[in-house]
Amino acid sequence: MALLLRTTSWVFDPELLVLSASWEAAWLPQPLIGLPDPIIARVVDVAALGHAVHATIRPAALLPDPVLAEDPFVMALRRIEFENGRIMQAQIIFLKGQDLLPCREAVSAAVEGRHVQVRKLWSDMLAGIGVGNDKAV
Repeated sequence: MALLLRTTSWVFDPELLVLSASWEAAWLPQPLIGLPDPIIARVVDVAALGHAVHATIRPAALLPDPVLAEDPFVMALRRIEFENGRIMQAQIIFLKGQDLLPCREAVSAAVEGRHVQVRKLWSDMLAGIGVGNDKAV
């Protein structure tokens, strides 16, 4: 976030007040069925949400093709994309780890559920600013 704040200026958008409720609700813990330990269930849910966010929300993919690679905003988005890839690797290692092998179905369901949730939020947000789904993924 700090990279983007240094390379852009922001204008207040009143529509964000309406949209923020659905985005904030996405961060709330989701109940997971099939995981006996509530602490592990919460950690799996957080990792699933993180994986969904890092895999789905890719603003660098929205940049037009003829963009200047030296532009600070473009560089910040590409750096964020690179870091997201590294974070996703750690999340995948955890979510597919041997410790969670007995609960594989519950973990997979949690990841898929979070992906569906984040994809819908991202698609709705892009549609709200006039960006089609073909460019969003």
